[in-house]
Amino acid sequence: MQRMQRPDPSEQAAYYDTYIRLVPAGDIVQTLSRQHDDTQALLRGLSDAQACWRPAPAEWSVKQVVGHMLDTERVFALRALWFARGGEQALPGFSQTEWMACCDFDAQPLADLLAEWAHCRASNLQLFTGFDDAAWARGGIASGNPSTVRTWVWCIAGHELHHLESLRTVYREAMG
Repeated sequence: MQRMQRPDPSEQAAYYDTYIRLVPAGDIVQTLSRQHDDTQALLRGLSDAQACWRPAPAEWSVKQVVGHMLDTERVFALRALWFARGGEQALPGFSQTEWMACCDFDAQPLADLLAEWAHCRASNLQLFTGFDDAAWARGGIASGNPSTVRTWVWCIAGHELHHLESLRTVYREAMG
């Protein structure tokens, strides 16, 4: 089964290997479900004041990190969907800095951000479960580089793990 196979480094730009390497072997859909439950549990107990904490003035708040993970999951899921459905047009990249400048995640209740992310993840899990082996192997161009459906789904998991580690270490003061 294609979703059980870690993407080969030839399936994406080297940058994305940093995320993919963080993901344990196995069924990526099950991994996404389990790890999201863990992330939600870690963040659910924070107050809005705690979630606005920043490790330094120029750093993102906890809420901004959550918003960034949500935005990134949506972009990566769109790439996976686009390629799975045979989309042939190249997909653009996105700048997390530019995107963050256009939104105010700190103004939103953390509970709302977490609920939105939970809905997004549930929808993506259902989508990914419906991909057949041929869909998982399809690919195209995103951010100027060739990549596959498998790349983007594994990147969702790795990106979350990357930020989860940051939340547990750099943001531990906010976590209590």
